[in-house]
Amino acid sequence: MKDELNDEQVIEAWRENASPWTDAVRGKTIESRNLVTDSAIVDAVMSRNPKTLFDIGCGEGWLSRTVTGRGVKCVGVDVVPELIERARALGGGEFHVASYEEIGAGQFQGTFDVAVANFSLIGGEAVDALVRRVPQLLKSGGAFIIQTPHPAIAGGDLPYVDGWREGSWAGCGDKFGRAAPWYFRTIESWVKLLRTSGLQLVEAREPLHPVNGKPASLILIAESP
Repeated sequence: MKDELNDEQVIEAWRENASPWTDAVRGKTIESRNLVTDSAIVDAVMSRNPKTLFDIGCGEGWLSRTVTGRGVKCVGVDVVPELIERARALGGGEFHVASYEEIGAGQFQGTFDVAVANFSLIGGEAVDALVRRVPQLLKSGGAFIIQTPHPAIAGGDLPYVDGWREGSWAGCGDKFGRAAPWYFRTIESWVKLLRTSGLQLVEAREPLHPVNGKPASLILIAESP
């Protein structure tokens, strides 16, 4: 089954669950986000003192809205039209429908102080293509910030090797349909992907869950030459 999982299934699942996801984010029903990961990614973004932000996989737009309130001009993209409609309805940025493949192929133009992908790089080849394009979307010295499930924790009891995994909406609520699969990457693989894309890793953060004391996520900050 895992061999059959692919990037298109990721998109299909997110299209099916756009509405419950929006409700969960705006209703603040996801504990880990409320306790640690939302503030962790905002802190990471603002640590770069950006004037412009490219929000990759922006979903319903919460991150763009948050940093817009701190004086940052934001552009968000997502492949799911319903999520972009929800983002536009509340404003706080300029939002566009675009796939990672389209961005990777150079069909989206612009340069930014910071590009951020907050739990949105869950695919395989589509993510590879996107990350390779990121340096061209950053100003000189700009930063690419990734927040992702911490590989040492999220991998569970399965072998610590790259590969497709079944997804889950655990902790998000009971209104969701089928979960999006995700492509597991080791820390070594993340670092290699950034390096081979022309980005230099300058900082790694491991926000801790205040209840269980385990890493709630991994945040990687890389710079463009």
